[in-house]
Amino acid sequence: MELQITATSPEHPASLLDLPWNVPLAEWPEEHLVALPRGISRHVVRFAQAGGEIVAVKEVGEWAAVREYGLLRDLDRLAVPAVDALAVVTGRTDEHGDPLEPALITRHLVGSQPYRSMFQTTMRPSTIRRLLDALAVLLVRLHLAGFAWGDCSLSNTLFRRDAGAYAAYLVDAETGQIQPRLTSGQREYDVEVARVNIAGELMDLEAGGSLHPSVDPVLFGQAIVERYCDLWHELTRQSVYPVAQRHAIDQRVRRLNDLGFDVAEMQIERSPDGDTVTFVPKVVDAGHHQRQLLRLTGLDAEENQARSLLNDLETWMATQDDYAPGDPLGARPEVLAHRWVRDVFRPTVRTVPKELRGATDTAQIYYELLEHRWLLSERASRDVGLDATVEDYIRTVLTHQPGG
Repeated sequence: MELQITATSPEHPASLLDLPWNVPLAEWPEEHLVALPRGISRHVVRFAQAGGEIVAVKEVGEWAAVREYGLLRDLDRLAVPAVDALAVVTGRTDEHGDPLEPALITRHLVGSQPYRSMFQTTMRPSTIRRLLDALAVLLVRLHLAGFAWGDCSLSNTLFRRDAGAYAAYLVDAETGQIQPRLTSGQREYDVEVARVNIAGELMDLEAGGSLHPSVDPVLFGQAIVERYCDLWHELTRQSVYPVAQRHAIDQRVRRLNDLGFDVAEMQIERSPDGDTVTFVPKVVDAGHHQRQLLRLTGLDAEENQARSLLNDLETWMATQDDYAPGDPLGARPEVLAHRWVRDVFRPTVRTVPKELRGATDTAQIYYELLEHRWLLSERASRDVGLDATVEDYIRTVLTHQPGG
């Protein structure tokens, strides 16, 4: 049987042909390999240079390679975080004509690390929690897409830190399956497998002296179950509300914030009964909101202020007619953010008399107005709007402050 390369793009076979497919992967010469940290795998895995990019090559049986190749391509179409499948190589033989195992080729996820390399220096418990939160987000997103993983673990995941955000990516889909919709039993099985695997992996780190002494592997294994269940409930319950009830969006965002998650994307779909809101969560690190707000709007604020202002910006953007995430014809986020500063933020702050503001900066004023709006809207069970908020804020808060 001749060597065959099934690839996702025409340019990949040419660059892949230069790799030594007639040599077992474990014996590939150093000139083709790239020294990158590798996780634990049931199969031989190596990183190699192919043309202008780095690829991960895994030796695996032909049926499993073709199946995983198809699953990874399906996950890419579903926009679920996973490594990119590039090709499957079959028909490999050594120099004596004896058959070699086929290979699955995926693109190296730039900036990613397997969990073991991250634990080479003792990781703080708070950072471990954020990584587990990122894994919980990934598992929820997989389940929402109808993917049953079958072997969720730290070993089968890559973690990437980007501008303060933590994200988890599926790296091994070998045991997975895609269905139109998962049953509760399938989801519960995946979560239980994750609990057992994670506890075991943390115990292994503990035995090797790489785990912080305050971390209990069993309790941290159970933590991902709790985080998953909280997140699944908050993300899957449908919210349909009248257009005037904008504070209902704030309620959803605040509940996710209380769970320790932030909203990366917000989607509002018009329906005859109202507006259906769905969220994409994100695990972020300290300072993320400050940097994001400064990049989008030029506003320099403290972290909690920036978080609140970004939530308001996201909510406002989702109500704009030209807001279309992923659509090249839609307005760019930077354009919408500039419009929000010009049409919402600045006019609102200017309605608060300078003599009542004192030395309070504009970001703090707007933050306090958003908090006041939230309280008034909760009390009224409807969105009271910014105009009514400013009026009540001046009358009930600022005029009773010293100097007001």
